[in-house]
Amino acid sequence: MAKRAGPFLSGLRSVAIRQHKWKSSVSTQAKMPPCDFVPEKYKSYPYERMQKIREQNITPVLRLYYKKPLLLHQGHMQWLFDYEGRRYLDLFAGIVTVSVGHCHPKVTMATQKQLARLWHTSNVYMHPSIHEYAEKLTSLLPDPLKVVYLTNSGSEANDLAMFMARLYTRNFDIISFRGAYHGGSPYTLGLTSVGLYKHAVANGFGCSTTMVPDVFRGLWGGSHCRDSPVQTVRKCNCSEGVCHANDQYIEQFKDCLNTSVPKTIAGFIAEPIQGVNGAVQYPRRFLKEAYQLVRERGGVCISDEVQTGFGRTGSHFWGFQTHDVVPDIVTLAKGIGNGFPMAAVVTTKEIASHLAQNLHFNTFGGSALACVVGAAVLDAIEEDNLQKNSEDVGTYMLLELAKLRDKFEIVGDVRGKGLMIGVEMVTDKDSRRPLPAEEIGQIWEDCKDMGVLLGRGGLYSQTFRIKPPMCITKKDVDFAVEVFHTALQRHMERAAAK
Repeated sequence: MAKRAGPFLSGLRSVAIRQHKWKSSVSTQAKMPPCDFVPEKYKSYPYERMQKIREQNITPVLRLYYKKPLLLHQGHMQWLFDYEGRRYLDLFAGIVTVSVGHCHPKVTMATQKQLARLWHTSNVYMHPSIHEYAEKLTSLLPDPLKVVYLTNSGSEANDLAMFMARLYTRNFDIISFRGAYHGGSPYTLGLTSVGLYKHAVANGFGCSTTMVPDVFRGLWGGSHCRDSPVQTVRKCNCSEGVCHANDQYIEQFKDCLNTSVPKTIAGFIAEPIQGVNGAVQYPRRFLKEAYQLVRERGGVCISDEVQTGFGRTGSHFWGFQTHDVVPDIVTLAKGIGNGFPMAAVVTTKEIASHLAQNLHFNTFGGSALACVVGAAVLDAIEEDNLQKNSEDVGTYMLLELAKLRDKFEIVGDVRGKGLMIGVEMVTDKDSRRPLPAEEIGQIWEDCKDMGVLLGRGGLYSQTFRIKPPMCITKKDVDFAVEVFHTALQRHMERAAAK
């Protein structure tokens, strides 16, 4: 009697059948939407000299994208221009940082005015902009999150949040998800759980990681787990209001609490949607249940809104609101300043008071210039209706990308909310094995050559990260999707020719 084919061979056969149905139809190059902005003529060093300076004078740890790195010269809203005047649609926004658009005129004008008035006094003096901004920012957060400490970067904000959690609770241990990125400082590196960022030095004392409830790549998943217009291709038999995957991941979280930390803890930190890990989303109820378990252990709940904040998820201004929770501490950065280096920690008056028992000082945090920039960004989000744009354009893009997932076997998952989007690449949907880096890299390069800049993420760098300035339009999305479609078709042709 012939032996049954194993699951691996069966998977290969099913993939082969699906791939056989695909037919080559590489389209002509997509037409870039018009832009009436004309960049200035580039007048700095030649490209080759820039490369030499890079090799000799800039630390090698700062790695560059693309085989031939871009030399960018100017930006305007969702567009970037290189030294030769080529235009690119920026779908990565300076690593999810340019929130309202490159050189947004309102933010630029406010910054220029303040540059001529007052840059810096430090916090030992009062100046109008820090008070005006603190009031404006905290008005957007629910009670009792009404006290802000302004800093300069996301790592610094998360570092301070850890410190405050430990001071307030008088406990030490903090839990984070595997796959999380919360900063690269020696303190926050314990919370960051991505191998590429781990250096061979002692870090992470008092930090424990728990399984990320990833409903696509994780142990459990289903067809209606996450808060997104697009669900995974994984099937489940859960009835309405029931999520087996969520229940299993909560059991894993309980296991971490019971085995890896003391009976009382300092806190738990999580991104509402994981950023560096490739827009990973959790089951809808997970954070709400996890917060309750953490608080039962005496810990505080920290929401890392460095990438999800300021309307990017569309339906809400803050990512934590999409999970129906109110954290005890919120950290903000990146989009807070549209590219200007600033960040913030927002918490309750009670938690903030514990930090005030001794001196804690920040020279540049809350400078007159930074606060004017931050206020102008908030105004631009409101006046340009960018939260609503994130919801409308983001949902449109997710649904268009889902069509490519249904067409191409190597597009394993399309996920996200608003303009926080991930497209995970796989060898096939059955195994969910990451597509080899070389193949992903060629698709990425092809998109760049056709005028679209994408980010990369995931533990294996297998996910395209799409987090553009929130001002992009549906016409921009049509262009980007057509470019990505063409790059996928070219990949299929290369694969067929081997």
